[in-house]
Amino acid sequence: MSDPGSIEIQTRQLADVLLLKRQRLAVAESCTGGWLAKVCTDLAGSSQWFECGFVTYSNASKRAMLGVSENVLGEHGAVSLEVVAEMAQGALQNSEAHWSVAISGIAGPGGGSAEKPVGTVCFGWANRGGLTVVSRELFSGGRESVRKQSIVIVIDKLIKMVAG
Repeated sequence: MSDPGSIEIQTRQLADVLLLKRQRLAVAESCTGGWLAKVCTDLAGSSQWFECGFVTYSNASKRAMLGVSENVLGEHGAVSLEVVAEMAQGALQNSEAHWSVAISGIAGPGGGSAEKPVGTVCFGWANRGGLTVVSRELFSGGRESVRKQSIVIVIDKLIKMVAG
């Protein structure tokens, strides 16, 4: 797990690559509760590359704000690759961003199941070119640790995707 200083360094790298490409980012967060938007906007000048953030903790907000299908939520659950794909696409559709990321998971300490234990986090990345990539991770540690590891993973992958 990265320390807060390295998250700041990583976020600066993300800012640099988005600025270089003249592109903007929207985020759709559930289990991280706006932490990704916070680390992005902690940087002075982030309004040049950060478009907006959606904190959609409930299923109702995922449907209303991001257009996530009730059928997909019902069939796969909020913590699923299918839902984060729709969250990422919805963030693009409801913003002027070029890129979006989505995070939904079970940070704990409760809420897990045999199929989706505590520490399960799903990620989605999308761009206006039609690309959508999803992944699922299982993190160890407490609630804060799971959330922090999620931020590190999502920023790292986004830097690589935007940079091409």
